[in-house]
Amino acid sequence: MKRIFIGIGAATALFVLWLFAVWPPPLWYRSHWPAETAFMAMRAHGQGGGHRARYRPVPLDSISPFLVQAVLIGEDNRFWTHPGIDFVEIRRALGYRRPAFSWASPRDILEVTRSLGRAWGRREALRGASTVTQQLAKNLYLSPSRNPLRKLKEAVTAFRLEGALSKRRILELYLNVVETGDEVWGAEAASERYFGRSAATLTRVQAAAIAGSLPFPLASNPSYRPGRMRWRQNLILRRMQGERIEIPKEEEEARPEPADSVMHTPGIDSLLDSLRAPVETLPPERQGPPAD
Repeated sequence: MKRIFIGIGAATALFVLWLFAVWPPPLWYRSHWPAETAFMAMRAHGQGGGHRARYRPVPLDSISPFLVQAVLIGEDNRFWTHPGIDFVEIRRALGYRRPAFSWASPRDILEVTRSLGRAWGRREALRGASTVTQQLAKNLYLSPSRNPLRKLKEAVTAFRLEGALSKRRILELYLNVVETGDEVWGAEAASERYFGRSAATLTRVQAAAIAGSLPFPLASNPSYRPGRMRWRQNLILRRMQGERIEIPKEEEEARPEPADSVMHTPGIDSLLDSLRAPVETLPPERQGPPAD
């Protein structure tokens, strides 16, 4: 019996170690850029190492405020206030319908239990509730696997990132390492690849196009199959202009691509013609919290 308890204790210790073990530790990223993320390494391995990745990190001040706004609207509109996990979105994804929760309320507990019972069937909606911090954790350290244990490690790592880094730094890292196309990583590389300009000079429409390609940039980006990207781009633009449009995340991400909008033009000239516009300046009150 003693050996059984020792074995259980050792297994638990190993599990906790695995759960918290990431390298480099989150504190490292206060002052360093990743030379390569786990996602970049995975893609390079899948390509046999024959592709040259486009990746050039730049400070947040060198990224258009329009892109910051568009990405947060499209991916995580409570970024500045949540602790790394958006419990409001998780509640919605699980179908929890009551406006509040109390441990003293049997009805609330029953509703939560029912919601958790629906979790597996609503896993696509739960994936859509992933925050920018969770996506950064996945990009830096993990993989696209949907294994529940991997998702648990993603959540723990997201909390660790929030504890070690400022919100601005988390956003800065995310915008520089997020996948934006085939071997294209981050805002600067995407801006140069798709629009021939720096990330600092992106227009509102161009920023919405890049944000509209997330989170499936290999299947939908400004130069490849832009049907879904165009639909999300227009949706994000309308939200940027203040329209309150509520569409379930899973429906938004699964939006079909019109066959007549499929494009394979390497130079994407026709798309660029429709996106070129004078550079705009976002009003200061809409640029987000000031620098730390």
